[in-house]
Amino acid sequence: MTGDLDHSREAATDLGLTRAGDTAGLEALISRAARAGKGLPPVERWNPDFCGDLDMEIKPDGTWFYLGTPIGRMPLVQLFSTVLRKDEDGKTYLVTPVERVGIRVVDAHFVAVEMNVTGEGADQILTFRTNVGDVVEVGPEHPLRFVDEPETGGLKPYLLVRGRLEALVARPVMYELAEVGERIDISGKDMFAVRSKGEVYPIMPWDKLERLSA
Repeated sequence: MTGDLDHSREAATDLGLTRAGDTAGLEALISRAARAGKGLPPVERWNPDFCGDLDMEIKPDGTWFYLGTPIGRMPLVQLFSTVLRKDEDGKTYLVTPVERVGIRVVDAHFVAVEMNVTGEGADQILTFRTNVGDVVEVGPEHPLRFVDEPETGGLKPYLLVRGRLEALVARPVMYELAEVGERIDISGKDMFAVRSKGEVYPIMPWDKLERLSA
């Protein structure tokens, strides 16, 4: 408990979110970004006051923008990503023990940019790496879901990273994911699906896949 409190105080000192409303404040954060490597702070346990919205946005390709300008320094992006939280109201915040500020997220919080496959059948494990360095094994705590994309007729796969934060699987990685898909009977219906850590994640009905492949 003491360690968490010390970590919380340090996080509050390091971030100073309400003071990050100017370029100088963000530049100062960059020099302390390396401290993010100490492990993820317990943002789910913090309940600070809402301090307004920050002009920060995460684009669909995973690029972070501040005041309309891309944040090109990955250590800073990684630092901010460790204090992200999506609440029950559907909004995403940067959170410290003393402050909570809203940011905009166009699609997902992260992008899954790499996939590794180990094992086969029921022993198969899918592991993804996100654009900010998270390494996540697909399974009961980190499920995959697939959402129809009407404008393209395709699907968008999402991976639950932590809390309510998700990663959109990048298109090149999605093709790799499709390659490990198989025909699996789910509740009496043939589905095109993938396996990981003993779980089965349906992608689409098998007959739909056949129509698309024709």
